[in-house]
Amino acid sequence: MKAFGAPRPEAEIHQEFPAYGPIEAILGYVLFYVLVDRATPVVVETFSETVLDLSPSFLQFGLAMALWFVLAVTAVDQVRRQLAALGLVSYDEYQLRVWSRVTPSSLRTTGYLVALVVGGGVAVLTFQRAVETLVSLIPLFATVDPARFDIIGLLAMVAFFVAYGIATHSLDRLVIGAIHALSAD
Repeated sequence: MKAFGAPRPEAEIHQEFPAYGPIEAILGYVLFYVLVDRATPVVVETFSETVLDLSPSFLQFGLAMALWFVLAVTAVDQVRRQLAALGLVSYDEYQLRVWSRVTPSSLRTTGYLVALVVGGGVAVLTFQRAVETLVSLIPLFATVDPARFDIIGLLAMVAFFVAYGIATHSLDRLVIGAIHALSAD
């Protein structure tokens, strides 16, 4: 861990800046926004009319605040990552980076391309079913009615989130890795 403002060699800064993660964070937030947008009518209907008798405007305000909160947390995290890549602050990231250390960059790039294509394809194919399942789970959990549980929809939803995560992670690594490669030249 480096002290605040400790000088770093110029070559080290160019290899680490920009830090990985901004594309993944943006696409993750976009997905969160879409899911909240699609779920808002069901949440408002379920919790204002049937379960808790809450005000619809209160529920809509709460969901809007959740969107702003997640946006602020995501932005602060990404700013910290980028500042850490510049050596201005410390950012402890405990991730295994065995894949990056032991594989040649061409194999790593090919792996990320395959993961992007496969993950993106699965995400596109399962998106609609995943959103429908997620929205249908809201009244199911609010009213505790397990009779309407859709196991195939749940599997599609899990497949979508895993595939989307893999695709966005791979896209982020490819784009930021390309920027690193271009700036190293």
